[in-house]
Amino acid sequence: MSFFPVRVIMVDKDGSYFRTFCLGEEIVLFDLEEELKKLPAKPGVYLMHDKRDAIIYVGKAISLKNRVRQYFQSSRRVSPKIQKMISQIDHFEYIITDSEVEALVLENNLIKEHMPKYNTMLKDDKTYPFVKATVYEDFPRLIYSREEKRDRSRYFGPFTSPATAHNAIEMAQKVYHIRTCNRVLPRDTGKVRPCLNYHIKQCDAPCQAMISKEEYRENFNKAMKLLEGDYKEVIQVLTEKMQTASEKMEFEDAAAYRDLIDSVKKVEIRQKVTDFGGVDRDIIAAAVAGDEAVVQVFFVREGKLIGRDHFHLNGVDGEEPPEILQSFVKQFYAGTPFIPREIMVEYEIQDSALIGEWLSGKRGGRVSVLVPKKGQKERLMELAHKNAALVLTQDSEKIKREEQRTAGAMKEICGWIGLSGVSRIESYDISNINGFQSVGSMVVFEDGKPKKSDYRKFRIKTVQGPDDYASMQEVLTRRFRHGLEEKKALEEKEWNEELGSFTRFPDLIMMDGGKGQVHVAEQVLSELQIDIPVCGMVKDDRHRTRGLYFKDEEIPVELHSEGFYLMTRIQDEVHRFAIEYHRSLRSKAQVRSILEDIPGIGEKRRKALMRYFKSLEKIREATVEELMVPEEMNEKAAESVYRFFRNKENEKMK
Repeated sequence: MSFFPVRVIMVDKDGSYFRTFCLGEEIVLFDLEEELKKLPAKPGVYLMHDKRDAIIYVGKAISLKNRVRQYFQSSRRVSPKIQKMISQIDHFEYIITDSEVEALVLENNLIKEHMPKYNTMLKDDKTYPFVKATVYEDFPRLIYSREEKRDRSRYFGPFTSPATAHNAIEMAQKVYHIRTCNRVLPRDTGKVRPCLNYHIKQCDAPCQAMISKEEYRENFNKAMKLLEGDYKEVIQVLTEKMQTASEKMEFEDAAAYRDLIDSVKKVEIRQKVTDFGGVDRDIIAAAVAGDEAVVQVFFVREGKLIGRDHFHLNGVDGEEPPEILQSFVKQFYAGTPFIPREIMVEYEIQDSALIGEWLSGKRGGRVSVLVPKKGQKERLMELAHKNAALVLTQDSEKIKREEQRTAGAMKEICGWIGLSGVSRIESYDISNINGFQSVGSMVVFEDGKPKKSDYRKFRIKTVQGPDDYASMQEVLTRRFRHGLEEKKALEEKEWNEELGSFTRFPDLIMMDGGKGQVHVAEQVLSELQIDIPVCGMVKDDRHRTRGLYFKDEEIPVELHSEGFYLMTRIQDEVHRFAIEYHRSLRSKAQVRSILEDIPGIGEKRRKALMRYFKSLEKIREATVEELMVPEEMNEKAAESVYRFFRNKENEKMK
């Protein structure tokens, strides 16, 4: 794939002139029509920017010259959504590609990276799991995998949910006693005792050479047949075992076999809903209501309907179902590792041949994009559409309620304090016990929802004792000074990943407290010359939130409103995050200090004990024999640990 130089065209405020930047050329003014005539009649991708340089739309074109010109033709009829997008265009750029298929791939990559406001966006970023069979091992295993790699393993799937994949593995393990450990066999044979699965008769202990390589392989091949959908032999074998156990009056074993048979039959029924001649295909239909759409996908593998899934899309206002389906198909198959031989869609889509060519290249074999016209396939398409419509109806109320709890609650809070355009809120808290190991926490809410990837923890470095104001001043200073340094590094193109992710500042800071905490935050922002509004969440004598403190004034709030409930969620979350961090530091300090007092227990043995027992309490309760199990431990060290804790107990009793 090859790309050509990028030309950036800037729209003047009056819309009549553009500015162009091309390979370092000087800025020149020119007539709009003349410049549009210079656009190449080549395939490529164009990116529309607003006045803040944000990418608001990404599109592809067979001919950039024809496609881009259309946006500025007053006679062209467009949907209200596109008309609004055009009104916000400040400048655009384009990238020329060698072919339309390359443009399609690049368009998908850019949409996924920039998530433009006016593109129809697939909300769900789902990946489908596989079952990995390590056929190259002497004693192969079945492993849950999130991706299909090009290695020596064999992959089954994709499955429609993690639970389905895990159930398939568990069933194969129970029926054919496939090992679950990650020991390297036969190298590790006999080195450790057999695990619990051997004792509950779900593994034949190849780790102890209790089953031959050939016999194990025979069972494993049968397990792979089970994953392929061959259930007859499995049911027959389990039925025979159930009858034998019953005749021997081993009723618990017979009941276990009966339950396994029921599980296999349920899977068999689910996977044999209908038959389509052994072909892998996806059947895709859409239901639309306003700005929301739901796409339903039925997954047919080897002629069997194995499952279904639905996906929400937003930003579809004014778009027709064929356009929505086209956007979905491009985004969905750009991210999924498995491409079926046939993709059946509810409506004819404009780029069906191009998408088929692109997916054929990804699959390594022909892929057809079709519209079923009659028979069983058309009936299944109707069923997919009904499912999509049902999900859309059921979820619409849920979406509205969630909107009220989140973005609606944010607007309510902003209305109380007279602000608008608030999307990102940051809140801070300090946690300590009499000044011991003071820590700070920062939580982030975007559009009323917690954004946990942006949460941050701070260990207080410059403050001694329980001084919450000084501790908060340190936390806020470090946070925003770090952010300013990162922004400067970005501007100077010296960015590196070690700098972190403090570049995005909040639209509003909500302090857990009143006048004192708010003034601390305002002082820090003033010293750093940062303009961000700050309000406090004020509590009454009973430690219950009663209002907001903003611009030296306490503002009452409605105590039974969504805005109030969001405030309490923010307070609870920032408290929880700070307390959990402080608790973890105290726990580590306690474990370290106690274990360091035990004679003969150095750093390696302390780590080995914690890795094995996970907690100090379990170490305290362990016997000498159990304390000898971890690596680095011997009888003398185990006795030392055991005596240490027994002496501690005796001291307490005295």
